[in-house]
Amino acid sequence: MRSVIQRVSKASVTINEIKVSEINIGLLILLGIEEADDKMDIEWLAKKIANLRIFNDENGVMNKSLLEINGDAIVVSQFTLHASTKKGNRPSYIYAAKPETAIPLYEQFIAELELQLNKKVGTGQFGADMKVSLINDGPVTICIDSKIRE
Repeated sequence: MRSVIQRVSKASVTINEIKVSEINIGLLILLGIEEADDKMDIEWLAKKIANLRIFNDENGVMNKSLLEINGDAIVVSQFTLHASTKKGNRPSYIYAAKPETAIPLYEQFIAELELQLNKKVGTGQFGADMKVSLINDGPVTICIDSKIRE
C-alpha cells in the first residue's frame, strides 16, 4: 500500500461538480493499493498515519500527530501511485490492484483509519473522476509504502 500524505489547512473532493468531502486542518491521503496488500498493510499504515508527528506544537516544531490535534482526514483512492515508468513514456499500472481486490481494501483502510482517529474520515469515490483541491500547509508532503517499513 502506497500513500502520499499532505498536511493541509483545507482540502476537498468534488465529483460531477458536487463537493463530496471537505476538511480544514488535517491530512489529505492519496492511497494506492496493490494486489499483494492485506490486513497487515492496512493496520500498519493507518496507525502510522494517525500517529505521524507532522503538525506544529506551541513552539512551531513538527511534534504533534493528527490524533493529538484532533485533525480531520480525507482518503482518496489513487491507483496511479503504483505506476511503473521503467519502459517507454507511457506508465504501466500492472502493480495496481484490480477493483475487485482494491475496493474492499480501500474500504477496510477507511474503517481502520476511522478506528484509529475515533472519528469519521472524508473520502472520494473509488474509480470516479475526482477533482481534488487542497491548500498544502508547509508544504508538508510525505510518501509512505507499507512494504518498506524500516
